[in-house]
Amino acid sequence: MGSEEGNLKSEWKEKVFQIFKEFMTRLAKLEELGAAGSKLLTGYQQGLEFLRQPPIDKTSKLIENIVKANETQRVKSYFEAGCINVHDSLQNMSKLRTSLLGLNDHIITAKGILNELEGLLEDVAGAIQTANECLAPLWDEDSGSGLDLQDTTDKEISTSSHLQGPEMTDLAALMGIIYTMVKQDYVMQERIVTSLNLKSLSVELESYSLMWSLRPFINDEIVHQAWRLIP
Repeated sequence: MGSEEGNLKSEWKEKVFQIFKEFMTRLAKLEELGAAGSKLLTGYQQGLEFLRQPPIDKTSKLIENIVKANETQRVKSYFEAGCINVHDSLQNMSKLRTSLLGLNDHIITAKGILNELEGLLEDVAGAIQTANECLAPLWDEDSGSGLDLQDTTDKEISTSSHLQGPEMTDLAALMGIIYTMVKQDYVMQERIVTSLNLKSLSVELESYSLMWSLRPFINDEIVHQAWRLIP
């Protein structure tokens, strides 16, 4: 009976492992998305900072002397425009808009992947519950057979060795921990994106960019541990 139990357990472990691999594939997509979002946030910060930079002080004697010494039609046009480079301003306004649209798309896509991770977490919980229900009758038979552990055959030892590696509950627990971390990271990103506006302070933008790139809720060692389980 031990061989039958071992084969059934091995089959369910494989099913759980496949769910785990799919979970990690989705996680990789989420991490790639987060890196792209970090670049978009930096682009938004740069665009806004450019638009808010003060114009040249035309009342400064030093600036006046420099202009007179190097006066060209381009410099004259620049001053006539109020010391604003219209072309650069338009480019940065476009960059600002593109970055913000990209960040909003990021939040929508990330939410979709997060929902998929949650679904896989439910799948693995269901698989483990079903596996336990299938194995329970075999455990009951073994407990009533009166067999001693010393009676284990070589075939059963071979089956047992095939079951080495993380248990189903270990994989499920790891998935749960990672899901909790990435969900917290997503919530942080969502709050950052929804708070962005033309009045955002420079210190706020700097903090947002730093927090996004640092991913304070993600324990990299746990994620690396999960990846090491995949051959």
